[in-house]
Amino acid sequence: MAEDRVLRVRSLLESVRAEGRTALTAPEGKVIADAYGIAVPGEELATDVDEAVAFAARFGGPVVMKIVSPDILHKTDAGGVIVGVEGAADVRTAFHTIIDNARAYDADARISGVQVQELLPKGQEVIVGAVTDPTFGKVVAFGLGGVLVEVLKDVTFRLAPVTADEALSMLDSIRSAEILRGVRGQAAVDRWAVAEQIRRVSQLVADFPEIAEVDLNPVIATPEGAVAADIRVILAESQPTPRRKYSRDEILTSMRRLMQPRSVAVIGASNEQGKIGNSVMRNLVDGGFAGEIHPVNPKADDILGRKAYKSVADVPGEVDVAVFAIPAKFVASALEEVGRKKIPNAVLIPSGFAETGEHELQAEIVEIAERHGVRLLGPNIYGYYSTWQDLCATFCTPYDVKGGVALTSQSGGIGMAILGFARTTKTGVSAIVGLGNKSDLDEDDLLTWFGEDPHTDCIAMHLEDLKDGRAFVEAARATVPKKPVVVLKAGRTAAGAKAAGSHTGALAGDDAVYDDILRQAGVIRAPGLNDMLEYARALPVLPAPKGDNVVIITGAGGSGVLLSDAVTDNGLSLMEIPPDLDEAFRKFIPPFGAAGNPVDITGGEPPSTYEATIRLGLEDPRIHALVLGYWHTIVTPPMVFAELTARVVAEFRERGIEKPVVASLAGDVEVEEACQYLFERGVVAYPYTTEKPVAVLGAKYRWAREAGRLGGGT
Repeated sequence: MAEDRVLRVRSLLESVRAEGRTALTAPEGKVIADAYGIAVPGEELATDVDEAVAFAARFGGPVVMKIVSPDILHKTDAGGVIVGVEGAADVRTAFHTIIDNARAYDADARISGVQVQELLPKGQEVIVGAVTDPTFGKVVAFGLGGVLVEVLKDVTFRLAPVTADEALSMLDSIRSAEILRGVRGQAAVDRWAVAEQIRRVSQLVADFPEIAEVDLNPVIATPEGAVAADIRVILAESQPTPRRKYSRDEILTSMRRLMQPRSVAVIGASNEQGKIGNSVMRNLVDGGFAGEIHPVNPKADDILGRKAYKSVADVPGEVDVAVFAIPAKFVASALEEVGRKKIPNAVLIPSGFAETGEHELQAEIVEIAERHGVRLLGPNIYGYYSTWQDLCATFCTPYDVKGGVALTSQSGGIGMAILGFARTTKTGVSAIVGLGNKSDLDEDDLLTWFGEDPHTDCIAMHLEDLKDGRAFVEAARATVPKKPVVVLKAGRTAAGAKAAGSHTGALAGDDAVYDDILRQAGVIRAPGLNDMLEYARALPVLPAPKGDNVVIITGAGGSGVLLSDAVTDNGLSLMEIPPDLDEAFRKFIPPFGAAGNPVDITGGEPPSTYEATIRLGLEDPRIHALVLGYWHTIVTPPMVFAELTARVVAEFRERGIEKPVVASLAGDVEVEEACQYLFERGVVAYPYTTEKPVAVLGAKYRWAREAGRLGGGT
């Protein structure tokens, strides 16, 4: 059956192509709808007015009449649609009106006839469609139809094809989801029927890559079903050139030699201070890299006390990485030598390629690399750091604080912001990698490596685009169950590419698609650079929560209100405190304090009150996460609060009770030292803000849900 439908659609599409068309007519659209079980109303193509009258009489009620022309895509604009036509006389009048309007709109348009279609009952209008996104390929879309979709742009996207469950999830992903469940006396729509329309459209475009767009607009959803009033299908003008694919084993093999090299050659190494080749050499030597370092420079015999070679071909033995520090115009010839020597990785620091319009030069080096099996990092990058190897292959400042955070950036400036943040906050990193133009190696290669790297606990990536969105999603889905992936996607406010003439395409702005599909991939999207860096620093510190119940314990009522707002803003759940737990908290707080949630212990309380309430929050298994609000008093100074909190949390962790604990500290400058003290001991704490600690907790919860850790697990 599946093969039969594919053959029917294939034959139809080939005939449309043979006629030199990219847009299918409505009757052709119905052939596809019938083949894929996409529900559409009964309809017939009338080639003359008498046929129109006969078809309308057969449907036995009001009908919709539409022009059918391969040259008229926007039927309404041409006056080619009349709704609610009933009775032979009105059908005749409507037929002639539609034909006349079409000829006035485009005198040369080929007219196949007039479509006579059953008039659907009133219901909730929704839109179902699919577009070809330049990053993610075939993407299916769903949203409310009519005026709402145009004004609110309340649409959600998924990679096609989708499963039945994924299709159902789309109904709950739009902001107006409640309307579909029934509001103000209206009955809920048939959710399964709507989801099936989504699933079938997604399967159609997955089966036929040559289909650029599908538009079901509107789909009339009622309690009894969901029927597409109109189906539009557009074929692609051409197919994109397929990207070269590497297997997981191939990626891991080359990445292992890049991130854990035994031998590095620096092409363009120099003794002259101020040269990039000198800076790279100094960083490699001074950073303590234990492997071999081979300077390559045809005009030098010795660089920084090491033998220099005229060509990389002269370097003895195997080399894992060639770092390029030469002008762009010399890269291609040197890369040929790297390829002939079978060096698996080339790190291209030079600029002057696609980012300056030199696309042919970049294409040339990609061709050379592919021919020789060399993977390219860059060009136009600051280099990279692999701290556990004491490797600093960059012309920027060194960084050697080892830890579990891997950071990548598409921009050199952002890369240096990452480095400065890491130094200021004493964040230990496993790697910092520049990606630049991403002529070859990109985020999915790095994700594949960092997902397996035992030194990496969290991955944070700044990106402006993705070269292969589907490869990224595949790599992210494999990585997220093991460790969090944080993404800062730049260009959030860009208008994005619009697919001409399509309702679905016009709504599929780049960021809207990125936002939904990054969420589908399970990554945490950071709203800004500082957020990305804070998430990366903090997520490895916090244990995964075991459930949804969050309790706020605060010494200041005002902070409690703001923390409550932050909990809601980050999609977290304030626990409804049961009577026995409420009574237990009240034993430790003064009569003028307030139990409930937040638990307000008031500001004048001694350290013992903080300690007793925190202990209770950790002890009770119904509480899954704690948010602490502290404010500076002489009764309980900042470091006293920090020390008691860290001690209690450590005690419970030794007993096997691990819950995420975050803290907001308000006070004089001493709270900064207290926050650092807490952070170093597993409590994520920030001074002067109620938003940041809860945002981090929210990010941890999002990862725990995606990784299947919420509700138990290790």
